[in-house]
Amino acid sequence: MAKEYDLVILGAGTGGYVAAIRASQLGLSVAVVEKGKLGGTCLHQGCIPSKALLRSAEVYKTVKQAEEFGVTAEKTALNFEKVQERKSRIVDQLYKGVQHLMKKGKIDVYEGFGRILGPSIFSPTSGTISVERSDGTENDMLVPKNVLIATGSRPKSLPGLEIDEDHILSSDGALRLEKLPESITIIGGGVIGIEWASMFADFGVKVTVLEYLDRILPLEDEEVSKEMQRAMKKKGVKVITGAKVLSDQVKKEGNQVQVTFEHKGESVQASSEKALVSVGRAANITDIGLENTDIQVKNDVITVNKNYQTKESHIYAIGDVIGGLQLAHVASHEGIAAVEHMAGVEAHPVEEEMVSKCTYSSPEAASVGLTEKAAKEKGYRVKTGKFSFKAIGKALVYGDTSGFVKFVSDADTDDLLGVHMIGPHVTDMISEAALARVLDAAHWEVGQTIHPHPSLSEAIGEAALAVDGKEIHGG
Repeated sequence: MAKEYDLVILGAGTGGYVAAIRASQLGLSVAVVEKGKLGGTCLHQGCIPSKALLRSAEVYKTVKQAEEFGVTAEKTALNFEKVQERKSRIVDQLYKGVQHLMKKGKIDVYEGFGRILGPSIFSPTSGTISVERSDGTENDMLVPKNVLIATGSRPKSLPGLEIDEDHILSSDGALRLEKLPESITIIGGGVIGIEWASMFADFGVKVTVLEYLDRILPLEDEEVSKEMQRAMKKKGVKVITGAKVLSDQVKKEGNQVQVTFEHKGESVQASSEKALVSVGRAANITDIGLENTDIQVKNDVITVNKNYQTKESHIYAIGDVIGGLQLAHVASHEGIAAVEHMAGVEAHPVEEEMVSKCTYSSPEAASVGLTEKAAKEKGYRVKTGKFSFKAIGKALVYGDTSGFVKFVSDADTDDLLGVHMIGPHVTDMISEAALARVLDAAHWEVGQTIHPHPSLSEAIGEAALAVDGKEIHGG
């Protein structure tokens, strides 16, 4: 028997379950369909577990440096089994929280694989959802007024390269490691690759990073990329940029993985116990029934308008399946905006230049808005201000003075165009810059904001003042 809803959401990851909660708040009857666990990739195979491991790596590194703080810590040792247990406890606690939120919102949860059907006896238009259950019982039929596709993404691989999750890993397999390898080669120097490189290095693993482009973190400001590469080198990470890896040149040989790559016209080989492929993520749009609709797909992602509607106006799509910034917080806000549009409420679609981007390595990197290069390419006459954490008292107290804060402003109007940070806890500080962008603040207005002393946030105020050469503690 078919059941009717105002909204059925395919996928209960961060974008899907947040959209479901907002729809419930707006009085819509809602169901979510999820083949795995509520919370999706971010909670179970991405954001949360990886950050739990990064925190353990940070603590391990700090304990090894305890003498610098006047603390004697003898017999320091890493118990990776307990590291993984802690990660699992955190994930389980948050998973229970999402389950509670679904019950609180009276949101029906269907466990199974959802597929969009075309016009049928259930509905004159496409959009009925058939839910296939893993136990082989009869499919559930859900008939919604609106559909929201939030099926997320999966790790990409190189064409033809088989990831066995034993010696050649994706990020999913890396999260399930029972013991640390002695060495690892990471293919890809983007955000995920650098986070893993930082983590493994702090755990004492020998790390090599191979990046195809001419710098790591290629979407960040060039000065941030340069500083991150310097920091990785200081950790002992070998970073090779301009490295072209061919899928047929990644091979398991005995207990080692041999990765052959082209670099500066020569063939070079990297040998390690494991290899991690970190070359991006692919949208989960296969076999979900798009062929039964008029939905358009371009460059392997679903095409939507500014309100996240597909060509079938009652079917919306958000998150990784529509491309753009593949970030959990972006998917959440897109989900909220899509649901509000369905409900006839004023919505606020995501503007990419207002989105904070974070890399949770050690040091951390964070940014919002345009890089200096992008601003110039858009025709702005740019002025910048930069301030190092070396001159910040709290950074000295904390024991980490790496990095800086950089402001990019319009030289003609003083409008703030972008803020870029690398250093301690910058992923927590970037929201001040993001708010300044939302409020269309000028750099000097941020500079006039009184930042508490001592605090790491003083670097933000100083960098804002530095745009006009007015920083107080600059050398």
